Amino acid sequence: MRGLRGRRVLVSGGSSGIGEAAARRFLEEGARVFIGGLDPGEVAAALARLAEVGGVTDTAADLAGTAADVSDEAEAGRLVRDAAAALGGIDVLANNAGTAWREPFLDIAPHHWDRLLAVNLRGMFLVAQHTARVLVAQGTGGSIVNMSSINGLAGEADYAHYNASKAAVLGLTTTMAVELGRYGIRVNALCPGYIETPLNAQIASDLDDGFAAGYAEQKIPLRRTGRPDEVAAAYAFLASDDASFITGTAIVVDGGQLTAM
Repeated sequence: MRGLRGRRVLVSGGSSGIGEAAARRFLEEGARVFIGGLDPGEVAAALARLAEVGGVTDTAADLAGTAADVSDEAEAGRLVRDAAAALGGIDVLANNAGTAWREPFLDIAPHHWDRLLAVNLRGMFLVAQHTARVLVAQGTGGSIVNMSSINGLAGEADYAHYNASKAAVLGLTTTMAVELGRYGIRVNALCPGYIETPLNAQIASDLDDGFAAGYAEQKIPLRRTGRPDEVAAAYAFLASDDASFITGTAIVVDGGQLTAM
């Protein structure tokens, strides 16, 4: 991708799955990366894996991270401040932190609803707002890519709280694009389908053996689940100069799944 070398990239939720794949892709493109994650041990392990990426010649300068709960205002702010301090500023936010679990609508407890939206929507807002303030102060523009889902575009049973959070992220994204465009800040969203992540593996483990393969056969026109690196490529594109006139939109990365939902 054009224009990613040397860019300073914050990846929230960057310690596993799609977030770690995004961090890896940005490093491969020559960017400098700071990752966040909920669990300190998971962040440390991800940093160790990412340090082996070709092109990371100076780990201290090119790669760092910290643990933070993005749903907490103070911790979200600290995550962004730590990233800006480590990288000398921020050019790109891959706003990736999120969670999910299956739960029938009639059984959702209010505190379960609140926790999921606290991470997927409140956390998305907090990290985006703190980062946008940094970008505005720098005065050099930038790119924010929020993680939504095809579940924000169509309903799926047993995920009412998740679906609602991801639909709200799309509304947040378009409004941010309208308000921040004057500062040269582009804001877009990604809408993945079924991707092979540890989170999805955990959800599938509670269902029938072979759930993922069967789901792909029945629901995804390409007849396979997606890989984290395929979503990471879309992150890199939207952050790059190749997407310099793209803002306020969402890119679907789902193997055609949305067309068959």
